[in-house]
Amino acid sequence: MASLHEIREERLRKLALLKAKGMDAFPLSARPDATLAAAAKEFAKLSKKKGGIALAGRVMALRGQGAILFFDLYDGTGKFQGLVKKDELPEEAMSLFADTVDIGDFIEVRGTLFLTKRKEKTILAKEWRMLAKSLRPLPDKWHGLSDVEERFRRRYLDLLMSAEVKERFVVRSSVIAFFREYLNAEGYLEVETPILQELAGGALAEPFRTHHHALDMDLYLRIAPELYLKELLVGGFTKVYELSRNFRNEGVDATHNPEFTMLEYYEAYGTAAGQRAFVEKMLRALVKKLFKKTSIEYGGEKIDFAAPFAVVPYFDLLRRHALIPHPEKASRAELANKAAQLAVDVKEGDSAEKILDNIYKKAVRPKLVEPTFIVDYPVAFSPFAKAKEGNPAFIDRFQLVVGGLELVNAFSELNDPEEQRVRYGREEKKRKGGEKDISPSDESYLEAMEYGMPPAAGLGLGVDRLTMLLTDVRNIKEVILFPTMRPRKGE
Repeated sequence: MASLHEIREERLRKLALLKAKGMDAFPLSARPDATLAAAAKEFAKLSKKKGGIALAGRVMALRGQGAILFFDLYDGTGKFQGLVKKDELPEEAMSLFADTVDIGDFIEVRGTLFLTKRKEKTILAKEWRMLAKSLRPLPDKWHGLSDVEERFRRRYLDLLMSAEVKERFVVRSSVIAFFREYLNAEGYLEVETPILQELAGGALAEPFRTHHHALDMDLYLRIAPELYLKELLVGGFTKVYELSRNFRNEGVDATHNPEFTMLEYYEAYGTAAGQRAFVEKMLRALVKKLFKKTSIEYGGEKIDFAAPFAVVPYFDLLRRHALIPHPEKASRAELANKAAQLAVDVKEGDSAEKILDNIYKKAVRPKLVEPTFIVDYPVAFSPFAKAKEGNPAFIDRFQLVVGGLELVNAFSELNDPEEQRVRYGREEKKRKGGEKDISPSDESYLEAMEYGMPPAAGLGLGVDRLTMLLTDVRNIKEVILFPTMRPRKGE
């Protein structure tokens, strides 16, 4: 078997031959008369076109030798068979095709359409020209890219060799388009907020830091657009949303990538209960639009979006699945002991609620397959959520878990600036205790709140994880076109 170096050298020789024969191997433009999908669909009509038609695409297969060569073209819309045949093509053009065209090349052919004896729609070439000469071979047709990491690094080849992978990203694009259409119809306004921020707030995560030379100041890549979106509520907008790229300097695993996509929206005068009903209705509509039914399969489990979503208190789940009898009263030491039993890592600076949440992620969340709203979280779990009326020990927050994936985090927004200042103080104590995932005090946001912020509800939805669920994959890298990867050794 020839090495990659040898194959590349041979293709460079073919490129030189094309040039020597006066053919531009990388012409300015192509002139196809139809896409390959359209050529197949309108075959009967195009077959009668005087002078024939021109089709273009990448050569994905070559068959035959000598006087007859069949090839398959692919242009992203579909495939179409081509044929170059002695006596139908000038001798020099036929010879040049046989001597220079490889699988992976982009070519344009002009000719007539006909059906083979096997009823295969085919274009019989009368002319051809190179559009882009490939210098590297495509992966093996049957095995594709066998190395999973190489699939992610060379996503362009992954997409080219696997229709399933390509369809996954078509679904992702459809999800984003659906959200825009749905929210616009509901009276939400799409906005853009800063990605570079003086303070990275709005979530509990460690940010990436950079430096702006002209202003001589440190800036952070946003971890969430939340605070800016809520400032827009102060400014008089009542419904806003953003499809945002967020960045968190955290570990990489099956459900976390340092760069990810969130849908985040806020409604003035809304409540968490109202948003529960809204997101349930929206996701049900999404599944029905994408798949023409109300159920999906994920990891071999059928998940039904037609039935009402379950609503379960956070502490009840810990009692049931983590076997903690009184999680609301458990001390840090007791929780650390339970974490050790469950092989959950505990760092020295971790607060009791962080340990509790890590226990939940290990022992509870994977068991929540059907759509489940988790409610009644302790107040320490979010510095921005409003306390429940009549029970200030809990916040009016919910999360939605489906298929063991956390998809949504939402709550009634805290709009009391004095209480917000107290909550920031608690976060600062956590930071001094060693926690990195805290929300820093933001005086600019507090100032905006002091001008008066309406009661509101907000929601963040992970687009990547939702796409994982809808396309039945278990690794977030499968639904991000170019995921963050560790450099290859030696790079």
